[in-house]
Amino acid sequence: MSLLRSVLFALVFYPWTALAVLVAIGASLFGTRAVRACAHVWARGHRWCARHLLGISSRFEGEVPEGAHLVAVKHQSMFETLEMFLLLREPAVVLKRELTRIPLWGWVVRRYGVIPIDRDGGASALRRMMRAAEAAIAEGRPILIFPEGTRVSTGQQPPLQSGFAGLYRALMLPVVPVAVDSGRLWPRNAFVKRPGIVTYRISPAIPPGLNRREIEGQVHRAINLLEPSR
Repeated sequence: MSLLRSVLFALVFYPWTALAVLVAIGASLFGTRAVRACAHVWARGHRWCARHLLGISSRFEGEVPEGAHLVAVKHQSMFETLEMFLLLREPAVVLKRELTRIPLWGWVVRRYGVIPIDRDGGASALRRMMRAAEAAIAEGRPILIFPEGTRVSTGQQPPLQSGFAGLYRALMLPVVPVAVDSGRLWPRNAFVKRPGIVTYRISPAIPPGLNRREIEGQVHRAINLLEPSR
């Protein structure tokens, strides 16, 4: 049954994504807000597909404060990426610059307003990243980051990427860590998903100004609160 559900999800969600991209391209003629509205509708479509086709729903423990914060999320599947769009409404997502170069999709992503990271771009890339982050803060948008840098399997607790502490130090924003256990139902790189409830445990905001060891330690512990005990 899980295999059948997963096939049906793929047959519905990916054409829906292609349609959403095309609509967003047309909506971009009306400005950034229209593109963000399309992204929100796309994420709601994903939630519908996950809930009704896969049998996966979400449970949120705690709340994310309003306004500009750095929201650091455990990353185990695509599922939490789109769910965080709905929770945060219009987050500026920190992502690899290569993703902004994907034909059509990348153009829409840039119009939406993200914070691209180019690890090999040197000082000029860092300045571009900071300008994008400052623009998001000026709009009062939360900044969404997956500090482990990539999706990890359930039980894995890798150290945070060094860029997280650098962004925290440069932006001087509070950090809201979010633990996620989506990997139980939607394993990394697996086609077949299982029904169930994904929990998001939102920890209290951590203030700016801590040193690297302190902020990395606190965030690492908080985003791994839902990991299985060793």
